[in-house]
Amino acid sequence: MTFLSWETIGVFLISQVLLACSVQELLASRETILKISAAGQLMQCSTSMDVLFLLDGSYSIGKGSFERSKHFLITLCDTLDISSDKVRVGVLQYSATPWLEFPLDTYFSRQEVKRETRKIAFRGGSTETGLALKYVLRKGYPGGRDSSTPKVLIILSDGKSQGPLLPLAQQLKDSGVIIFAVGVRFPRWEELHSLASDPMEQHVLFAEHVDDAVNGLSSTLTNTTVCSAVPPGCRIKSHPCERKTLETIKELLGNYMCWKGSKGQSHSPVSIALCPFYSWKKVYRRHPSLCYRTVCPDPCDSQPCQNGGTCILEGLDRYHCVCPVGFGGDEHCVPKLSIECSVDLLFLLDSSASTALEGFLRHKSFLKRFIQATLAADSPVNVGVAQYSSDVRMAVKIGDYQDVAELLKEVDAMTYTGGGTLTGKALRHVAHYGFKSAPAFADIQDDLPRVIVLLAGSSSEDPVIEPAKYARDHDLLLIGVGSESMRAELNNIAMNPQQTVIYANPRDLLKKIPELQKKICSVDNQGCHASLDLVFTLDGSAEVGLENFNYLKNFVKSISLHFIINRDVTQMGLVVYGGRLRTVFSLDTHSTRSGILEAVGRASVVGGLASAGSALLHIYDDVLTVQKGARPGVNKVVVMLTDGAGAEDAVVPAQKLRSNDISLFVVGIGEAKRSLLQRIAGSESYLIKVASYKDLKYFEESIVQSVCEEVKRPVNLCRPNPCMNDGECVLQKGTYHCQ
Repeated sequence: MTFLSWETIGVFLISQVLLACSVQELLASRETILKISAAGQLMQCSTSMDVLFLLDGSYSIGKGSFERSKHFLITLCDTLDISSDKVRVGVLQYSATPWLEFPLDTYFSRQEVKRETRKIAFRGGSTETGLALKYVLRKGYPGGRDSSTPKVLIILSDGKSQGPLLPLAQQLKDSGVIIFAVGVRFPRWEELHSLASDPMEQHVLFAEHVDDAVNGLSSTLTNTTVCSAVPPGCRIKSHPCERKTLETIKELLGNYMCWKGSKGQSHSPVSIALCPFYSWKKVYRRHPSLCYRTVCPDPCDSQPCQNGGTCILEGLDRYHCVCPVGFGGDEHCVPKLSIECSVDLLFLLDSSASTALEGFLRHKSFLKRFIQATLAADSPVNVGVAQYSSDVRMAVKIGDYQDVAELLKEVDAMTYTGGGTLTGKALRHVAHYGFKSAPAFADIQDDLPRVIVLLAGSSSEDPVIEPAKYARDHDLLLIGVGSESMRAELNNIAMNPQQTVIYANPRDLLKKIPELQKKICSVDNQGCHASLDLVFTLDGSAEVGLENFNYLKNFVKSISLHFIINRDVTQMGLVVYGGRLRTVFSLDTHSTRSGILEAVGRASVVGGLASAGSALLHIYDDVLTVQKGARPGVNKVVVMLTDGAGAEDAVVPAQKLRSNDISLFVVGIGEAKRSLLQRIAGSESYLIKVASYKDLKYFEESIVQSVCEEVKRPVNLCRPNPCMNDGECVLQKGTYHCQ
């Protein structure tokens, strides 16, 4: 007995699998192939029709492929409306002889046909397809109906019959029988092509690709008007396909010296000759064709997943979106981040050698995602894009694009330049030339707020503070985006920590899109509309001096412009402290913005030594009281501006304010000790550090935002105590009473 090595057996089995996978190939995208498979599950043929299956049960098929033929038959039954008056099914197995497994008038439900098909046993023998066709010609369709009922013959075979077939198949086709030739295992396609009805492309299938074959058969039945199996809205389309026949060929490899003749026989003397040397190998013969398949629209066809999201089908009519980082939280990858404020917005990208190609591409990807998430056809924002290194290049001028798609295309076309990191030069350039209402275009009127978003990847090689001040002095809002290592420089550029977007890890950058969107629209912020009692206290001591005190007053005036001043929304008071305390005006003194502005302008230095603690106690005892206009149930905020002198006594009074639900923000100016100011403020969140009195104007937005956020917190109606004459405040069912 000869034994094959395990290696030989393994190679043989693997080759069989690979060959089977490539016997028929539909030249279409994976997405289309999935749609064909899904459409097959929707198809239903419900008409009067007699269907007879001829199952090749010969040894050339083998038991494994025979079982796959049965699987195809069972799967196809799901698309047929099997009943006595609709589709009838019969099965005939053939090898050396034909054998009727069950006629067409025996089983009238899918379940019965499937059950009996599973019971059919493989018989084996030679491949006598011709005898099976003669059986059908002679006996017709056992259990079938009269000639008015369409007849369909489905032959499942490897196409390796041992007798003539063409005349027999032609007689059946001439009698009106529709023949499908379905290949099994490694079919000989030429034979199957000759068996199938015309057009051959629509009647030849491959059983190993079950879903594809079921779709193709149902599509052809619809095309030939036998039944309407294609669901509404679906279409039959042709696709290039290729079938391959596996053949064994003899190949001449060369000649070798051999002996001919027989020793001792005179009529055939021994001689030397050249004998041919052959090898046998398996090759494919290719048969290009067209395959007609039904494709149905699915929910993903409309591309519901935006911003680069991937649509994943769930069954036949449902889907879910896999969203890129930064776009989660919405079923269609469209977070509600639309920029609804009217601004001119310029993005400035670092393209220097220090940033490197990786950093440039990271910021470019972030910019594209930001545009996709926040801009729409009706967005009121005008966008421009520039990149810088040693020089500045405008990639997109402000508003110079037709639509968002064109803007994205222009951004995508930006290339890395390398060179020095001259951030200061770039800021001055875009401040001067980047906007239509910039100094270089003084004759053009444009009242929109202007914002520069700096995407910085590396520290600047030139000074940035003066160019950034130049930009701010020309009414530009600067927002810095960068890594943790860039925090200090970006704070110097924006002059406001609230106007920087810092990421700890490059992977987190895309998550910062909502934060940046919010900061951009802060330029259009008109303050808060919730009710608020707001008191400013200014250091008016001799040490501050008149010039710096005027900076303080101008700061308060600018802040007041962000609030709606009246008895219902925001009430404002002002206290100046030094050698003595002065209430410039109480909460109930002025009910208009003009009154506030005029009163602040009249405030004067009081001189003497500062005592911030006395000022805070005065505000608690004599300003934020019901008698002086404070409203129960309204948030109360105190903003103290100090350079630190005379603030040592303010820690305890500040805690008293907080204990009574009065928020305290501390604006520390100049060299004031941060540790002391933080103790007064209570936490870092309530401390704003400013380099000088001149720089106060750059922190207006920051303070307004902080105050407006504070107003959102819940209010305790009994804090501070609204009851007079030492009365006790008692909360009761959403209100209070004094006792």
